Amino acid sequence: MEELNLIVETVKQEMQAAMKHLDHAFQKIRAGRASTAMVQDVMVEYYGAPTPLNQVANVSIPDAMTISIQPWDKTAIGAIEKAIIVSNLGFAPSNNGENIILNVPPLTEERRKELAKQAKAETEQTKVTIRNARQDGMKELKKLDGVSEDIIKDTESSIQELTDSFVKKADEVLKTKEAEIMKI
Repeated sequence: MEELNLIVETVKQEMQAAMKHLDHAFQKIRAGRASTAMVQDVMVEYYGAPTPLNQVANVSIPDAMTISIQPWDKTAIGAIEKAIIVSNLGFAPSNNGENIILNVPPLTEERRKELAKQAKAETEQTKVTIRNARQDGMKELKKLDGVSEDIIKDTESSIQELTDSFVKKADEVLKTKEAEIMKI
């Protein structure tokens, strides 16, 4: 039945999207090392328009504890510094007229626990999204006419298997991220 396959495929795509979102969220949760992902969402007021940082500057990681930002237009240095401060990343930018340097401070135990809690909350939100996708799929199955109960039950169980595997995957990703955060 093509309709059944379509329902299962839609549910699977929604669950994959939830996992992709979780990966993106985890990239922003720093684990003690500098990463370009830490500043990827910084928006710079550039010629009156909010512009992503990576469109006005080259962002690089010279070492594990430093982020270097080299604006293509030197007049944008002030705007970039302001955007970093406003974005509340917890970094104090310093500039030498050419580059902006962000020193990533080592994480305190308290901050590590806070980040682990944040990772756990993101994972729980992802699981809710996965379960909602399952629920939507089940509702769609109930709307179908002229399909035998056995086929419906089989499809329901395959949606449940998908749900279980994605929830398990989310838990595994969380466990890895927590280990990464707590590692000194």
